[in-house]
Amino acid sequence: MSDVSYPPFNFIDLFAGIGGIRTAFDGIGGTCVMTSEWDSYAKTTYTTNFPSDEGADHIFNGDITAIHETRVPDHDLLLGGFPCQPFSIAGVSKKNALGRAHGFQDPTQGTLFFDIKRIIDEKRPAAFLLENVKNLKSHDRGRTFQVIKDSLEKDLGYHVQTRVVNGIHWTPQNRERILIVGFREPTAFDFEAMKVPAQGPKVESILHRKGEAELPHDEGRFFNPRTGAVNPKYTLTDRLWAYLQTYAQKHKAAGNGFGFGLVRPGMTTRTLSARYYKDGSEILVEQRGKNPRRLTPRECARLMGFDDSFVIPVSDTRAYKQFGNSVVVPAMSAVAEHMAPHIGAALASDEPAA
Repeated sequence: MSDVSYPPFNFIDLFAGIGGIRTAFDGIGGTCVMTSEWDSYAKTTYTTNFPSDEGADHIFNGDITAIHETRVPDHDLLLGGFPCQPFSIAGVSKKNALGRAHGFQDPTQGTLFFDIKRIIDEKRPAAFLLENVKNLKSHDRGRTFQVIKDSLEKDLGYHVQTRVVNGIHWTPQNRERILIVGFREPTAFDFEAMKVPAQGPKVESILHRKGEAELPHDEGRFFNPRTGAVNPKYTLTDRLWAYLQTYAQKHKAAGNGFGFGLVRPGMTTRTLSARYYKDGSEILVEQRGKNPRRLTPRECARLMGFDDSFVIPVSDTRAYKQFGNSVVVPAMSAVAEHMAPHIGAALASDEPAA
């Protein structure tokens, strides 16, 4: 985060998860006036890490579909990482296999974009930032994305730009996401001009190590700081490790790319998913003389760019789901800094002349 200061602004945090996008915009002087997140476990993590929200100046709403747009507080910026399962490769494959609709035919998640649309239409914020999986752009041969873009540009009249950003420039994880930025008025904002680091860190930067300071809110839950030994419960059982190897060999023989992702300290990882709690197969840490292990939830937090002050108050299973559904925080911080002067300029133009 730079030392540049920008004018203060208010924002709302929709489909907030555990607050990854919100963290970035807090960092450039924003004040969150409303949060919406329906999952009660994610809410526990969110409210634990943003305790200052408890007060008259902040609203926490569980179900965005149940709040009328006129009840949403006035805000300068709308943030929304709307549910991606209907558009992700894994989500579409699963729904097809089950014979269920996906995208805008999904009767629940797929229509949540329109809750964003109705709020923007009513409140007319100066800007918005929406986040989703890269596959959103190609879903249904591009028709889904075109509906979204037309809704924002033609129906609402916003000036929209998109960019696919890969978290690997900031953390050791290959994680591509599409970001959609819109401004109500014309601006000099150029998404393609946003600078990204040439190379990010490697896996060794997130792993527990001997002599690492123990975090008081972790209380020895994940590893032994004296020895550096990770809790043995994260090491795969012989049965699970044998299954994953057999599964990988079967798909390799069939010419498929499915299999586990084994990493060493000097490498980068695949994308952390919300299903990581099941077997950890997409990111397994090699261990000398032992079966590989899953990342601990603290290591997952670091992989997503959350600093060690971030508290993990939920079970491992819930934590894996939450980090797998979150965003790469330093990538969002780069976007926030790139947007900041243009948000400031938009707010300045809204002020009445003296």
